[in-house]
Amino acid sequence: MTDETTPPGGWLYRAMHVGFFVLLAASASRFVDVHGLVGITPWVLGLSVALIVVYGVGIAFWERSAHLRQVWVGAVVVVWCALVLVAPSFGWCAVPLFFVCLRVLKPKPLVIAVVLLTATVIFAQLRLAEYVQLISVLVPIAVATMATAVFLELRRESERRRELIDQLVRTRGELAEAEHRAGISSERERLAREIHDTIAQGLSSIRMLLQAAERSGNADANVRRAGEIAEHNLEEARRFVRGLTPAALERRSLPEALRALADRTVAESGIEVRFDVVGDPLPTREDDDAVLLRVAQGALANVREHSGARTVGVTLSYLDDEVSLDVRDDGTGFDPANPPHGAGRGFGLGGMRARVEQRGGTLAVESGSGEGTAVAATLPVGGVS
Repeated sequence: MTDETTPPGGWLYRAMHVGFFVLLAASASRFVDVHGLVGITPWVLGLSVALIVVYGVGIAFWERSAHLRQVWVGAVVVVWCALVLVAPSFGWCAVPLFFVCLRVLKPKPLVIAVVLLTATVIFAQLRLAEYVQLISVLVPIAVATMATAVFLELRRESERRRELIDQLVRTRGELAEAEHRAGISSERERLAREIHDTIAQGLSSIRMLLQAAERSGNADANVRRAGEIAEHNLEEARRFVRGLTPAALERRSLPEALRALADRTVAESGIEVRFDVVGDPLPTREDDDAVLLRVAQGALANVREHSGARTVGVTLSYLDDEVSLDVRDDGTGFDPANPPHGAGRGFGLGGMRARVEQRGGTLAVESGSGEGTAVAATLPVGGVS
């Protein structure tokens, strides 16, 4: 929609205002040349000055309000019409006035103003002509009709364009808000997975060691081991809050970190854990190594807490264009369609799958009652950026 509050700026506005004053001066000059300074000439010049003053005041106070602009245009048209009734040669000023009316007035007042301007121009043409010609009537009507129709159509098109822009701005804002919420949700999920795979598992190990200390006579060793796990998990917590690589991978390769994890699981749970590497190690991204390490941690934690297994096999396989991690146990197994959830848990298999799929890989789980469980995570070499 054409903005009626926009002050008259730009070359088009300046040209129309200058054109009005030039036509007004030319008409006054012609009238004086033809009629001299006698008779009604002083009245004509007085109306001309009044029209200049009214028009100039409107330009000076354009930004006050839309209502005042409507009143101003009406005053300009009335003074001009009075001037044309006395001196028809001032009818040429209708062109810039017509533009101003189209620019300022709303549709209903605009129609009234266009009819009044057109009728006044026809009157001026007939007064100046030696005899009545049909063209003097039809041309002003045709020009006014075409100009009004074109301007109103442009105004409607401008309204549609502005509505589209407003809609795009709103949509952009909604998308930004959605991305913000998605970012928050993604960060919450990341923290939840990290807490599950580090702090929660560490606390579970500490609980088991302290329970074992209560039952055995070797309390000092178990308590010391619990303190080591607590210190390790504290460091892991600091690292995942800062978004750093797991401490286990800081100075180790992935096979070395997995072997250390297997040894630690044996020391903490007594479960036999066999670790093997198949194929020649391939260059992998740190993020991919971190994902596979977290999957191994999660799978071994599930074995330790839920499976009742005696032995676990952890295999890291390097193939032509992918790396695969398999964790198999001989425990009680479960229905993969309805995995068990311990109290306060829920990020186990789901968290593993989210991690792997985020890096462009796949996670497969095979299990059955009394058949043990196999978890296989496969990532393309290089992962995703």
